[in-house]
Amino acid sequence: MIDKTMVFSLDDNKDDQIKLTLNTVYRALEEKGYNPINQIVGYILSEDPTYITTYNNARNLISRIDRDDLLEALVKSYLNLT
Repeated sequence: MIDKTMVFSLDDNKDDQIKLTLNTVYRALEEKGYNPINQIVGYILSEDPTYITTYNNARNLISRIDRDDLLEALVKSYLNLT
């Protein structure tokens, strides 16, 4: 019998979903003529959903992500930890 503990992590899946959502939101903002970086930063700092367009359901999508999880994923991505 092998006494080895398996590790199960949802972090990779969560980070992938956040990345997909951010890409969708970025494209929606860009298509509507906004500066996506400025709008996403405004949303993160204020947590005010009106920084994000409703076009292509972007506001609803980003609102489903906990802001702490969003910031964690961004920092990990920036530091290439994912």
